[in-house]
Amino acid sequence: MGIEMVLDMATSVYPDRLAVGRRGDGMSYQQLSDSAAGGVTVLRELGARDLVFVGVNSAALPLLVFSAARAGVRFAPLNYRLATDQLLELIAQLDDPVVVADVAYRDKLAASASIVLTTDEFVKRAKAAPATETVPAPDDATAIVLFTSGTTSAPKGVLLRHQHLLSYLLNTVEFGSAGEEQATLVSTPPYHIAGMGAVLSNVYGTRRMVHLPDFTPQSWLDLVREESITSAMVVPTMLARVVQHLDGAPADTPALESLAYGGARMPQPVLESALAAFPQTGFVNAYGLTETSSTIAVLGPEDHREALADPALRGRLGSVGRIVPGMEVEVRDEADNVLGDGETGLLWVRGAQVSGEYMGKGSALDVQGWFPTKDRARVEGEFLYIGGRADDTIIRGGENIAPAEIEDVLVHHPAVQEIAVIGMPDDEWGERICAVIVLKGNDIPDHEDIRDWCRSRLRGSRTPDEVVFVDELPKTATGKLVRRDLAVQITAPNL
Repeated sequence: MGIEMVLDMATSVYPDRLAVGRRGDGMSYQQLSDSAAGGVTVLRELGARDLVFVGVNSAALPLLVFSAARAGVRFAPLNYRLATDQLLELIAQLDDPVVVADVAYRDKLAASASIVLTTDEFVKRAKAAPATETVPAPDDATAIVLFTSGTTSAPKGVLLRHQHLLSYLLNTVEFGSAGEEQATLVSTPPYHIAGMGAVLSNVYGTRRMVHLPDFTPQSWLDLVREESITSAMVVPTMLARVVQHLDGAPADTPALESLAYGGARMPQPVLESALAAFPQTGFVNAYGLTETSSTIAVLGPEDHREALADPALRGRLGSVGRIVPGMEVEVRDEADNVLGDGETGLLWVRGAQVSGEYMGKGSALDVQGWFPTKDRARVEGEFLYIGGRADDTIIRGGENIAPAEIEDVLVHHPAVQEIAVIGMPDDEWGERICAVIVLKGNDIPDHEDIRDWCRSRLRGSRTPDEVVFVDELPKTATGKLVRRDLAVQITAPNL
């Protein structure tokens, strides 16, 4: 049985309940199921073995996901922001793909040898086509191919099999748990694991999905209010922009029960401001990876409010929370020795939802099924703390320095809006510590003031050797800092 059973179950219980779209013109579960049945016919007529999607969030996304699942073809959503040659290169790695693209991106794909339909064309054909008989997908068949963001290396196609995705759902989501009035706002991009997780978890929970194709703080707030959205997920950059837009005013979103965030590290000042702006909303920090089929740790609403109320627990806001059922974690040193409580090392994870498999590259799991996340981490009691990517480690004078350690201090400086710390080549030390700062206002603080702020709160070896002010930091659409682009940016002659 594959992920198509998620829609089958929801349709069998609530056929007439709205599954996707606004209250005035949404699509019911039965309508979504019927359209997906027609989508199978379209894909078979076109001879698809893979279904590629290049486009923004819309009601078409769940239709595409379940059409592919029922047809037994892999679904591969691609980052529409990529350059044309990058998109064509990724498509060329797939097998007999049919490409569905929003009109705005179709011209990018004109040189592709694949069959290309606009999103509207596919939806229209799927709704008009008759149903075709299908058989359940094998558990070990690949359901979704998600390409990594490529922030540290070339994008890799992660193979998420039906069994991985279903394991995540069965362990973390209660079937049919949402009331008919509940609705979620989906603004995370389709090509991100959170975007795929949103489709599966909300259909399994029978919660109506409303999609926001282009994020702005005002459009996000407007949609939350107009559609009485009860839950939403954002990346840290989005939440920071909403908080900045509110400028100290309350959010005025009375229906919003839950606000999840993830995808990148959340600056604690932004989180504290957001908790104040949404006082009646339960915040959830969801930490996961593409290779783990979504969430592996959760910091829940009570944990957030307790930490905000008690200065002794405030540091817990920097945690990603407790490990979800079905998952195991270990923190190891460089020699693979398991470390104890409170010790920082490399995070390894294991569980039925973990894929760790890459297209054309095989599996990254060790012989016991453990996956190396390449994240630095520590466990304190029940709580997991992530300290940034191991690849980002700065080696200064033979000492390993995690940028997150310095960033977590500088983000509290009153003049700092955003901060990134990177290592730059240095003839004497090997690497020097460079603090790159986006300021809150127009007043530029003295470089020595920034260095003193760190020196008084960290060991002297963590003091930045260099301070640079920039207008913005290079990030992916999900808010991940692209450090290699930042290094190029700050060494550009016109900085």
